[in-house]
Amino acid sequence: MKEVYGTVFHMNQGNPFKLKALVDSWPGFNTVVVCPQEQDPQSCQEFLGRSDVINWKQHLQIQSAQSSLDEVIQSLAAAKLVKVKKTQCILYMMPKTVKKLVPFLLDTQNFRPEAETPQVINQEMFKLSSLDVTHAALVNKFWHFGGNERSQRFIERCIRTFPSFCLLGPEKTLVSWALMDHTGELRMGGTMPEFRGQGLVSYILYIQTQTLEKLGFPVYNHTDKANKTIQKISHRLHHVAMPCDWNQWNCVPL
Repeated sequence: MKEVYGTVFHMNQGNPFKLKALVDSWPGFNTVVVCPQEQDPQSCQEFLGRSDVINWKQHLQIQSAQSSLDEVIQSLAAAKLVKVKKTQCILYMMPKTVKKLVPFLLDTQNFRPEAETPQVINQEMFKLSSLDVTHAALVNKFWHFGGNERSQRFIERCIRTFPSFCLLGPEKTLVSWALMDHTGELRMGGTMPEFRGQGLVSYILYIQTQTLEKLGFPVYNHTDKANKTIQKISHRLHHVAMPCDWNQWNCVPL
């Protein structure tokens, strides 16, 4: 599971978010929860239901390849007075990461080992740069899961901790961007509305992927099955869709 691999990768690189990966059993685990505390879980529902593992009184997101987890989450949400929205997603892995981690997929998909070079951008108008923490408010505004103080603090921490990429406009204002989160996933990408349709996100994702792969990072991303724009970008860049379900449960206390 790419989230587990990405999280453990960062934990082994100094663990900047001070995380612990908890499993329901070992070595044959089915559930992994990432949090600061050490626990000894007994079962999936008991594990997820414990307040010292997951704080159900806050907004949270659960991700899993197990669609069967839906019944457990819905049951817990009803008991804890939490509204849940489930989203089915597509999980992508970048070509070189596929070759390194899941080479058996090379025989089952029309695999291309290199990402396709995106269209050329106007380099006189746009300058490639990295994000500054002062950009966090704008990223937070356009992030689907953002818009609050907690999400902005998270974005600021990601900017300070991990490589980030952006394009600045003629006035050195933020035009397009992409970040990495604590699981190693490419997240929170966006473009200002007036600059959309010029292939800027594709360009940033290409540069981001090339750079992170050279640094030894595993490179992943996911998108909602309804997000056809990102799916088209991923297809053009030869991102490899994983042959598994990928589900998100966004939980909000009532």
